[in-house]
Amino acid sequence: MNQSYEIEIKSLLGNKENAENLKTKMRSSDAALVEVGSHKQLNHYFEGGNLADLAKNVLAIVPEEKKESLLDVAKKAKDFSVRTRQADGKVILVIKASVDDTTSSNGTARLEWEALVDLELEKLDKLVLDSGFKYQAKWSRERQDFKYKGANVSIDKNAGYGYLSEFEMVVDDKNKADETKAHLRQMMAELGISELPQDRLARMFDYYNKNWEQYYGTDNIFNIE
Repeated sequence: MNQSYEIEIKSLLGNKENAENLKTKMRSSDAALVEVGSHKQLNHYFEGGNLADLAKNVLAIVPEEKKESLLDVAKKAKDFSVRTRQADGKVILVIKASVDDTTSSNGTARLEWEALVDLELEKLDKLVLDSGFKYQAKWSRERQDFKYKGANVSIDKNAGYGYLSEFEMVVDDKNKADETKAHLRQMMAELGISELPQDRLARMFDYYNKNWEQYYGTDNIFNIE
């Protein structure tokens, strides 16, 4: 069965000026840069729960071509994260499972499964909650997406975090994860931005999860070293 692996490196930009500088550098470095679009997202993260129960509860609303891979992920995943997303009026169920020694929530290499579902966000959330999960946090973001030198680049304005960039490539072989991460890091270095260390990202993620109601849907930000 074919699976896709999301290789992603984040960089904390902080303020709008740094975000604009990054866009300027990308335009200068890549004449073929494409701005794919921009949108707002609501992302609801969950913890606990049982993937087998979730697969059973959502199977009826999952597109036919996604059902077999959902059951496969539910069977094999050990460390995983579940989230629901609303963007551009579409509702998506996302499952991410780690394939390296980082976490499924923020890792640099993850097996990713997602499916568009014909259901309201609140009703999809209820199916997840009914599978033994509970809310970990709710996130809101404004995102701009770009195609840059073969990579997918997102520049986000995140509740709590401020501006953040994500450089991503998708591969079909997990053995390519390390070389792809190295390629993305080199690409970012050429643009003058540095990787957000996993330990700092984990501290930021933990702080937000404990205080998300102060930030969800607002422009409030915090700084965690």
